[in-house]
Amino acid sequence: MKNMKKVAAAVLAVCMAASLTACGSKAPADTAAPAETEAAESTDGSAAAVAGVDDLPGKTIGVQLGTTGDIYASDYEAEGSTIERYNKGADAVQALKQGKLDCVIIDNQPAQAFVEKNDDLKILDEEFAVEDYAICISKDNKELTEAINGALAELKAEGILDSIIANYIGDDTKGQSPYVSPEGVDRSNGTLTMATNAAFEPYEYYDGDKVVGIDADMAQAVCDKLGYELKIEDMEFDSIINAVQSGKADMGVAGMTVTEDRLTSVDFTEPYTTAKQVIIVRK
Repeated sequence: MKNMKKVAAAVLAVCMAASLTACGSKAPADTAAPAETEAAESTDGSAAAVAGVDDLPGKTIGVQLGTTGDIYASDYEAEGSTIERYNKGADAVQALKQGKLDCVIIDNQPAQAFVEKNDDLKILDEEFAVEDYAICISKDNKELTEAINGALAELKAEGILDSIIANYIGDDTKGQSPYVSPEGVDRSNGTLTMATNAAFEPYEYYDGDKVVGIDADMAQAVCDKLGYELKIEDMEFDSIINAVQSGKADMGVAGMTVTEDRLTSVDFTEPYTTAKQVIIVRK
């Protein structure tokens, strides 16, 4: 699976490079732009705002620090873009609303949550990137990685993982299948500490003083399978890998994508869901 991820990453890089090459030329001045591509002035004063991936060079782009949106957007710095990094996706969205950014690149599900709460924002139809999310674990703990992979395989086969995801995503299924731990679970193996960044709805976020979401429920289901108590530690996204490396946390679960850079520091389980990066802009 990791080799497949590397191939996918390489294909993505080639596609992005081709996209950047294609957007180097402009249409003749007397060519009318399609109505759907017309937009307000860009933050930097250029004639057109972001209407698609080809418009990203030269723009001011907001991302959450350390995320794959940050990693992918960084490639555009060589094309004249300014990347503004925020500890929370919500802070980037607020900066977009204030006109400080031309767009925000972020995961699709949190993007939908932000747009639902802000009717002056929209998600562009064109996807920015497609990615798989996995759990990161210390390279010194191969046994745990194998155990979690086994638990994930069981949860997928039993339909439990799909049920957890459906409970947070989908107009017809949202809220219909909350995960409940089975009765009489043996938790004699101790505690697994999950490092996360609880500002990434619907994967991890606060409901009162409790961290909930797809990742929280999935981690609980894994612990139920393996006989552990689950402890969740909320921290900045950029600190998660360090927490796993240092032993402060046993696993990092935070909508995290496998990348070549991260693989030098930690191992990853098999993916547990597929997501996509999208672009949020002002209407």
